[in-house]
Amino acid sequence: MTEEIIIAGFGGQGVLSMGKILAYSGMMQGEEVSWMPSYGPEMRGGTANVTVILSDDRISSPYLKVYDTAIILNQQSMDKFEHSVKPGGVLIYDPNGIIDHPTRTDIAIYQIEGNRLATEMGNKKVFNMIVLGGFLKVKPIVQLDNVIAGLKKSLPERYHHLIPLNKEAITKGMQHIISYKVESALIDH
Repeated sequence: MTEEIIIAGFGGQGVLSMGKILAYSGMMQGEEVSWMPSYGPEMRGGTANVTVILSDDRISSPYLKVYDTAIILNQQSMDKFEHSVKPGGVLIYDPNGIIDHPTRTDIAIYQIEGNRLATEMGNKKVFNMIVLGGFLKVKPIVQLDNVIAGLKKSLPERYHHLIPLNKEAITKGMQHIISYKVESALIDH
C-alpha cells in the first residue's frame, strides 16, 4: 500500500500540522513516511500545502506531480491541485469559500464542512482534525489509536489536554463527510 496525499489551503488552517499528524500516525503503524511542507513567506493567510506519503515500501522521492488524494481547503488550492489527482483518486474539500467547485468525473469527490462544524463545536482550531476525520472515513489508512498517538507526538505537552477535543473533532468529521456528485451540481446551475 502506498498513499500519496496533498493537503492544501491557507496558512493558519492547520494544513501542515494535519500532514504531520498523518505522517506520525503512519510511523506508529510501522509505515515508511514522507512529510514535505511548502508555504509562502507570509505563512498565516498565505497558501500552504504539504505532501504526505505513507507506504509499506521505501519511498523513492517526496516530490510528486500527481496524487492519490487531494485535501483542498481554499479556492487557490482547488485551482492548482484539482487536476493533480490521479484518475480513480479522491478529492476532499471544504466548500466554505469555494466558488468553482470541482468538475472532474473520473475521481471520487467528497465535501466536508469543517469550518461550519468547528464553529458548532465552539473551537475553530479543530477544523483540521474534522477534515482529517473525514479523510480517514473515506480512506482508513491509519487507525484512530495511531492518530491519537500522532497527536501526542506532534502537540507540545502543554496542549495534551486538548487531545480529547481533537478526538471528538476527528469523530465528527467521520460522521459528516458526504459524497459530492458533479453531474447533479452541473445540472443545478
